[in-house]
Amino acid sequence: MANQSSSNPILCASFNQDHSCFAIGTKDGFKIFDCDTGRLLYERVIGAFIIVEMLYRSSFLAIVGAGEQPSLSPRRLCLFNTVSGTSLRELNFLTSILAVCVNRKRLIVVLQEKTYIYDVNSLEIKRIIDTVPNSLGLCAFSASIENPYLALPASTIKGSVLIYNVMDLQSHCEIHAHRSRLAAMAFSSNGMYIATASEQGTIIRVHLISEATKSYSFRRGTYPSTIFSLSFGPSADLPDLLLAASSSGSLHIFSLGLDLNESRKSNSFFGSIMPGSVTDAWDPAHHIVHHNAFAAGVRSDAVIRKIEKASGTSMSEPVTLRATVSVITFNGYFQEYGFRINHKNEATWTLEHEFNLLTAVAETTAS
Repeated sequence: MANQSSSNPILCASFNQDHSCFAIGTKDGFKIFDCDTGRLLYERVIGAFIIVEMLYRSSFLAIVGAGEQPSLSPRRLCLFNTVSGTSLRELNFLTSILAVCVNRKRLIVVLQEKTYIYDVNSLEIKRIIDTVPNSLGLCAFSASIENPYLALPASTIKGSVLIYNVMDLQSHCEIHAHRSRLAAMAFSSNGMYIATASEQGTIIRVHLISEATKSYSFRRGTYPSTIFSLSFGPSADLPDLLLAASSSGSLHIFSLGLDLNESRKSNSFFGSIMPGSVTDAWDPAHHIVHHNAFAAGVRSDAVIRKIEKASGTSMSEPVTLRATVSVITFNGYFQEYGFRINHKNEATWTLEHEFNLLTAVAETTAS
């Protein structure tokens, strides 16, 4: 991961909690963009950054330097205000910061063998979790206040996940998701489900947090591939879709749209890819894949930003679906795809927008 980042002009990229904006860090500074318009909202040219995290669309940023100059140490977290252009607070650590997550209640700082939980308002340390060595800073954090879970690797050998409640400050459960080590994790928007992928990248699993039980198991492909990112659709209830971006340059969409208690098979898209048993791992033919969405081997971060459904003209017609998929590639591009399933279960991907993140210039308005 470090080698891939250092060989690309973008050092870090992250979407905010509702996927309305995203931020990137480069060797020169950081930028914030609006997802709907692609407009550059904010830019700061003050040196290299390896972490830039937003809190929704607020002026609050959590940023960590790449260490190329003394003032931007990778051991220092700066809480930054984009309106005033000043630092609100700095937190210093003994080792490099590998990941930062934030929601409206908690700030999470991940080091290689420790994870700090802060109250986001007072910056009081609520808990320090000793973890297994986590050199990639792998973690997932739910933005939901009702299900405020943090996920961390629980093993350096196999794909076990520690689920921690950051409000109760108690371990909730441990999930044994894969036989090999974890590579990617993501919570659903309601915090009820977690998706995981291992270093092999062939199987993606989804677990229900409350019961620590496997709900879905999907086969991405036969050959190993690194899963760069996982993202659920934005549904507030049962997640509709799960998106994976892989090192093969492909985007994969899986459906979680049916009630698991009903073994409903139909000719519709949703019915065609739902497992009859939660222990099944479906063949690649049973999910929708877009090959060559971006250059193979280039690290990327992809999310499902919007989902729209429309019933057919008659009761016998299946539901049609449209999703908006946004992709940040670490070689410097933003892409937005329209994904559609029609009433004949035919899937199409359309590249609707693409622009260079590095050459984007903020718009100026007359005073």
